[in-house]
Amino acid sequence: MPHPTLPFLTDLEYLPYLDDEGQLIDRPFGIGVYAIFDQAKTLQYIGYSRDVTLSLRQHLVRQPQKCYWLKVQTIERPSRTLLEDIRTAWISENGTVPPGNAAEEPLWSQAIDAKEQMTAEEQATFAAIDDLGKTKLLKQIARRVEAEVLTQLEQRGVKMAVRFDPKLKEEGLLSLKN
Repeated sequence: MPHPTLPFLTDLEYLPYLDDEGQLIDRPFGIGVYAIFDQAKTLQYIGYSRDVTLSLRQHLVRQPQKCYWLKVQTIERPSRTLLEDIRTAWISENGTVPPGNAAEEPLWSQAIDAKEQMTAEEQATFAAIDDLGKTKLLKQIARRVEAEVLTQLEQRGVKMAVRFDPKLKEEGLLSLKN
């Protein structure tokens, strides 16, 4: 049972992740805890952030097919303890740990690692070239993965502008530029 002063996840309303124009729901969330649900309203991930909107953008880019609904509880002042307590209470209330808070956690919380999507040919080339060549190849692979991500977002109906951090592409990573 959640602490009596903590909000129950079931008491919060479902909010659509995207509005009718394919943009991230326009609410000034600020600091808070959020729960992300798939199309069938199955809980996928519970997180907390000092900037919920920015976090929701990152999750949408990383997991577009699992971000359809959300529930958010904002707080006035930053308190990691309170945020963690709410997240823990919601996981307990759910009865099982959501996949995004268990085995799939890196897919929700880490930059997209394009290196994991290298072809056998790219892996062989990568192993045989110098550092400058590796940087160029990683950038090329990151661009290919970026194109795939943008296609997935388009298929999901996302119309918001997406810009990845160009410096991270040199490391083969894709994360939204703030």
